[in-house]
Amino acid sequence: MNQAISDLFQLELPQLEARLARLLGDIMPPDEAARAACKARWDAVGKPLGSLGLLETDTQKIAALTGSAKLDLSARTLLVFCADNGVVAQGVSQCGNEVTGFVTRALAEGRSSACTMARVARCRVQPVDMGVHGLVGEEIPGLVRCRVMDGTADFTQGPAMTRTQALQALLAGAALARQQAEAGCRLLLIGEMGIGNTTTSSAVAAVLLGCPPEAVTGRGAGLSNAGLARKLAAIRAGIAQNRPDPADPLAVLAALGGLDIAAMAGACLGAAAARLPLLLDGFISTVAALAAVRLCPAAEAALLASHRSAEPAGQMLLDALGLSPLLCAGLRLGEGTGALAALPLFDMAMAMYGGAEFSSYGMDAYTPQN
Repeated sequence: MNQAISDLFQLELPQLEARLARLLGDIMPPDEAARAACKARWDAVGKPLGSLGLLETDTQKIAALTGSAKLDLSARTLLVFCADNGVVAQGVSQCGNEVTGFVTRALAEGRSSACTMARVARCRVQPVDMGVHGLVGEEIPGLVRCRVMDGTADFTQGPAMTRTQALQALLAGAALARQQAEAGCRLLLIGEMGIGNTTTSSAVAAVLLGCPPEAVTGRGAGLSNAGLARKLAAIRAGIAQNRPDPADPLAVLAALGGLDIAAMAGACLGAAAARLPLLLDGFISTVAALAAVRLCPAAEAALLASHRSAEPAGQMLLDALGLSPLLCAGLRLGEGTGALAALPLFDMAMAMYGGAEFSSYGMDAYTPQN
């Protein structure tokens, strides 16, 4: 654990709240002149105006965030936040929480699904242990340790974590995002690994969206009808037990969320503060993004949607964030794999962005038509 993050675990709640306020204060509005310059460059490329759709508008959004129409997305990192969830005790998942440790180890060793895809997409993968129960005291090269606690508590019995712990996880995620920007990363991806985290995400989504649990809860990794019933019962019990205030996103994260969700919310805020574009994965990362945007609406300027999750709330969350996905392929693997799948589209967009202009064809550029 690096010193900046280690220091967080020595702070009391008022100090952590002050750190959050400073982080939110660092998030600036987008640069509209840079957005316009990026659009002008796209309009000069030899193709019909706006014909690359989201690839054009997303890159214009990146230009506005970074303050420059000179785009370079070649240096990219996927942060995979890993943590266990106490609500697994309610039988809400197909497997036990030991699987979180198995996959986290595979991420560190370059053997996971995300690592396989990342090699094709030329993306670095960095797993982060936010609180994986099965890895306590184990030395694992390549794994960043930001352990807040040994997995969250069962939210059907009380809060998943304290407000202090939720803030520690959130600020650790923000610090990691800012460190990536300082190290030269130009596009940050986020993903997660944690058995039971579609349950925690559905609970948070239900509260933040003001929806009944059944509207936002799916089968996750393949639950049976009985398993889905247990999952819904746990979410209802957690909401009834904790009664979090939807107007206080941090309270919702503490009551019902996971360390991975809180850290991803922090990464969204840290990336926005560092003017680093962040590519979301699926359902769980968009729940985290919604919490971040509820804390600071200006953070949306840093966020890009890779795909629409197959989970029931996938489109609802994107609508709440005002984001449009590049892919609609029924993906639901997690680990950041959906974000990785979108990277080749950005590579092709960048190739086009630097491509031939109309003048090279010996023709006039297209002009807008009324």
